[in-house]
Amino acid sequence: MSPLRRAVPLAAVLALVLSASPSSPPVVAQSGENVRYAAIVVDAASGEVLFARHADARRYPASITKVMTLYMAFEALAEGRINLTDEITVSPRAASQPPSKLGLPAGATITVDDAMRSLAVRSANDMAVALAEHVGGSEARFSAQMTLKAQQLGMSQTRFVNPHGLPDARQLTTARDLAVLTRAVMRDFPQYYHYFGQHHWVYNGREYANTNGLLHSGSGYDGIKTGYTNASGYNLAASAVRDGRRVNTIVLGGRSTASRNAHVAELMNTAFEFEALRRGEQPVQLAQTFFEQRGFGVGGDTRLGDGPVAYASLDRTPAEGPTAAGSDADTVGTALVALAAGPAADTAGLSVTDRLNGGRAAPAAPARAAAATPAPARPEPAGRWAVQVGAFRDREVAQGWLTEVNRRFRAQFRGTEQTVQTAGEWYRSRFVGLTEEAAREACEALGARRVTCAVIRPE
Repeated sequence: MSPLRRAVPLAAVLALVLSASPSSPPVVAQSGENVRYAAIVVDAASGEVLFARHADARRYPASITKVMTLYMAFEALAEGRINLTDEITVSPRAASQPPSKLGLPAGATITVDDAMRSLAVRSANDMAVALAEHVGGSEARFSAQMTLKAQQLGMSQTRFVNPHGLPDARQLTTARDLAVLTRAVMRDFPQYYHYFGQHHWVYNGREYANTNGLLHSGSGYDGIKTGYTNASGYNLAASAVRDGRRVNTIVLGGRSTASRNAHVAELMNTAFEFEALRRGEQPVQLAQTFFEQRGFGVGGDTRLGDGPVAYASLDRTPAEGPTAAGSDADTVGTALVALAAGPAADTAGLSVTDRLNGGRAAPAAPARAAAATPAPARPEPAGRWAVQVGAFRDREVAQGWLTEVNRRFRAQFRGTEQTVQTAGEWYRSRFVGLTEEAAREACEALGARRVTCAVIRPE
């Protein structure tokens, strides 16, 4: 997608929700036209990537930078180079940093412990410089050490030039690298991770609330850091524990604090739902596919950084998930996409992709010249058996899922007919034209990859 802003703004705001409950807050889709968006969801224990979208595209970390600043301070503490009770003298350079800041004047002192809390809770830029100078001798030397440490941790696409994340075009990272850093903090310095989960901090008679609003949600969140600049958008690295499992989620480039937080929450909810299904040994799709079925991202190479959100139902009623039989009892529940109040775009005749991008259809492709030789005939179907891979309330979503399954399992469905069959309010995604043996073998292959599937007898 071009980084140039489109001339016509979106006519409606897209929201993703996992249920039709009126109490569920709408979740604004964070990709589509948002060229700053990137996200990754990781199982914290194993490092398994459950979902990734533009995870390797270079982005501005903003104040998530301070996670690395604190990592460096934790390392210095563990090695005995500094102590929590050390008094840091605020330099003129540190005092001159723009907000957010603690606002101590040059010459004032603060303990290492309070300086670290000011970074984790207040996101204080002035104290980030003061701490960097205390640990590294100078801001420049400390920043170089941050980059070196990032490389050692495997953050291959990251470069730091300051300890606070204020705008600098040279300071770049990726969602994947920040996920590596988040796990590294928990793994290497579990004794200090609690700094990121402090809800409030009192200093000099003033109480500061943590900038991470999800900490107050009561949904297992216990860290880790927010970030924002005009260039980066609204960033958040979050971690939560439910039923003994921890999931880390990184979202970069959100459009607002509220939509970013809601988007992170939905990604987290989906991750824990997937983990629960898998722990119960239920047949579920690949993790990435599981997320895609709920409207998060599309299939393909997430490194490319192109393409809008897809595979989400445009219905206003709960959509049936990719179950084999298509019955209400087996519904997994794909995400809904609701249009916010306001003038609706004319989306008649547009694809799901176009509608999710605000109703702007791409120019029609020029007609191709007639080929000199006719195209090869389509192979005749080998039989009359079918394989059903899902049932949905939106025809185009059903067709999109067929295309995705065919892309991933070409060998199993070569020569078959892809068809979307209507059954009342449902649209069934089916591959037709297999022998009984081929259909059962195909379902066995899909089942091995945790993709739901059902063999359908000839009618």
